[in-house]
Amino acid sequence: MPSDPQPLTSVALGVTATVAEIKLPPERRPRLMEMGLLVGTQVELVRFAPMGDPVEIKVRGYNLTLRKHEAEQIWVRTDVVQAK
Repeated sequence: MPSDPQPLTSVALGVTATVAEIKLPPERRPRLMEMGLLVGTQVELVRFAPMGDPVEIKVRGYNLTLRKHEAEQIWVRTDVVQAK
């Protein structure tokens, strides 16, 4: 069962999530789309730089670095695992 959407920067390190929405202005979206960051794509938050900016994510098998303000505009859903 997927969780509610949240900013990519609020996901725990190492967690895989699915892009639910990209809230960047339309003129800034094509750059991310060219790098393979689309709604429905799985991403993993790898690390933050020592001062918190930039943010490194893993997408489609490669590591991508984004400015923190961009990563905050990428909303994701994590898969919630229910205990049995």
